[in-house]
Amino acid sequence: MTKIVNSWNDFDPLKHVIVGRADNSVIPPEEPASSEKVPVDSEMRGMWGPRPLESVEKANEQLDNYAKILEQHGVKVDRPTPLQWNQHIKTPDFSIDSGMTQMPPRDILLTIGNEIISSANAFRSRYFEYLAYWPLMNQYFDEDPEFLWTQAPRPRLTDKSYKHNYYDESISIEERLERTANLDFVTTEVEPMWDAADVMRMGKDLFIQHGLTTNRKAMEWFKRYYPDLRVHSVNFPGDPYPIHIDATFVPLRPGLIINNPNRKLPQEQRKIFESNDWEIVDAAEPAHTEPPPLCYSSVWLSMNCLVIDHKTVAVEASEVHQMEQMDKLGMNVIPVPLRDAYAFGGGMHCATADVYREGGCEDYFSNQIADPTLV
Repeated sequence: MTKIVNSWNDFDPLKHVIVGRADNSVIPPEEPASSEKVPVDSEMRGMWGPRPLESVEKANEQLDNYAKILEQHGVKVDRPTPLQWNQHIKTPDFSIDSGMTQMPPRDILLTIGNEIISSANAFRSRYFEYLAYWPLMNQYFDEDPEFLWTQAPRPRLTDKSYKHNYYDESISIEERLERTANLDFVTTEVEPMWDAADVMRMGKDLFIQHGLTTNRKAMEWFKRYYPDLRVHSVNFPGDPYPIHIDATFVPLRPGLIINNPNRKLPQEQRKIFESNDWEIVDAAEPAHTEPPPLCYSSVWLSMNCLVIDHKTVAVEASEVHQMEQMDKLGMNVIPVPLRDAYAFGGGMHCATADVYREGGCEDYFSNQIADPTLV
């Protein structure tokens, strides 16, 4: 019996992974969900259309090299099938002038055990992004009789899914931080919406970031869909644009997590980790003060690393401070140039999606306390 799909966390030995591609990538038009994501002072504000060919070629060169490096370390690598994203998208409920990309599979695919779920993204431009991975999912389904190929309930993404007039250019960073601390986001609770990169998998526990791309109704869906797992809602009040947990809160091995020092997990939410002897360490400062050109993401992609096993981690090659910290934490560091791909959807972790890691569904939080994060 061929077993292809198995992954319960982000740190057990990685044996099979999907690495994204930048082909045909588009800067999508602004829409209700993305308007709040783009910082007011970003050059990306109001910009959309096909990404420059030179930038696509540079990104693909680094993504191809990343795939080769992983293969050299014993990891099987699959790649998505690029679609033509520069075309109009229309459903009975909305229309938008383009899609986006298939560079960050981590946003779209969530692997839990022998199941891969396609997410329920809040961005209209990402509605059909799962199709880039359809050939791989179909292949795994044919080859692995235990593989569960799942699509989360498709959100309609009507105007009711968003708070309108939420975005205002005059709002200050302090006001944004107050909103996020109060769990006031552009998405409503009309339907479950979630990005896979907001879910941190820890065996019997799922820690899900409540932010601009994942709402509470999605967490309730996870709770019902996985009744044998514990679902936790976490948030990071220091982040004015909370999207995706993997540049904020990153487990390196059982018992150790690095946390963005500007977006610290609130004290009351740390108790579940501390009571189970997990150490939370401030991540090293980024090596860069600005993101690359045409990039949505923050400089904290520095900590968006890919753990190969409990002792080995891939870090972007220019992030010298993060590599130094990983070394001090007892990790063997694999430097990988990937900064030219940042603009297409993220860093080392974002550019991949797990297919197979060794290990099973462990209980890392068996000491259950009064836990305010439990959904």
